[in-house]
Amino acid sequence: MNKIKTKLLIPNKLDVEVDGNKAKVAIYPFERGYGITLAHPIRRVLLASTVGFAPVAIKIDGVSHEFDSIKGVFEDVATFIINLKNVRFRIKDSSKDEVEVNYTFVGPKEIYGKDLNNDEIEVVTPEAYIATLNEDITLSFSLIIKKGMGFVPSENIRNDISNDYIALDAFFSPIKNAIYEIENILVEDETDFEKIIFTIETDGQIAPDDALKDAVNKLFSQFAIFTEKFDVIQEVEFEENLDDNYKVLTTSIDSMNLRSRSYNCLEKAGIKFIGELVLMGSNEIAKIKNLGKKSLDEITEKLDSIGFNVNEPLPENVKNLLQKEIEKLKDEV
Repeated sequence: MNKIKTKLLIPNKLDVEVDGNKAKVAIYPFERGYGITLAHPIRRVLLASTVGFAPVAIKIDGVSHEFDSIKGVFEDVATFIINLKNVRFRIKDSSKDEVEVNYTFVGPKEIYGKDLNNDEIEVVTPEAYIATLNEDITLSFSLIIKKGMGFVPSENIRNDISNDYIALDAFFSPIKNAIYEIENILVEDETDFEKIIFTIETDGQIAPDDALKDAVNKLFSQFAIFTEKFDVIQEVEFEENLDDNYKVLTTSIDSMNLRSRSYNCLEKAGIKFIGELVLMGSNEIAKIKNLGKKSLDEITEKLDSIGFNVNEPLPENVKNLLQKEIEKLKDEV
């Protein structure tokens, strides 16, 4: 059912799950139609404008063009180049946009990405296969590695390199996959609100959640001109709430069903809510006046039974929200 509105609902939930080079990020709730409105341009920026590193040119001793062969190497030059393009690099010095690296290998040997690590660059795909040296030969080659975005064909690079180098098609994007789904979710009694779920995978040059953050920043920068020319004012205020998993921490210590001695010690110390105990940790709880070891063990066991170990600190954002919520509840008492 459509209702009369004067303001758009502002999404205030963002859940992030990172597993290595993969991440799943959910943002919600959005008004109907706003999911695709935001998700599609973010995906485009991720794929086309995320900065990465790639070899843009190669020089191989004794080789004059990309259709040549290399004596003593199983792969011809074309295959060798294709294999190199599958190796993903990262320039170690963040102030540099370009480096030239030189390599020499003596056969017999199989060359993998990890063999290209040096003081200038890091290979984030160490197991990528490059070539096999079949004979007792020496293979020497140099690479020019640059920072860039998207895809740049070799013909657009050729004029920028010296004649002894072979220009390469440059695949800069570190994003291997970026997809999104739009799900309908319930907000109060309405079911037509939306949740965006991004699934992002990178090649290791950048963390997937950092890639999403970078894409959003790039989109924001594109809107900056409107702020300057039209006095656009950002009036959004986010009100974060505790996740349901932590709501139990805002309940009274009465619900713990403690022995009278334990309960009285906590009450005299001014502790009214379960979350206060979790925030304190076992060392601080043990310092409560007249609280003996038996009472400490009882409190610890009770907290464990509801899923909270007093020796494991809460995430910083949860800790801050819980502290604010408890202060608010104490003011209301």
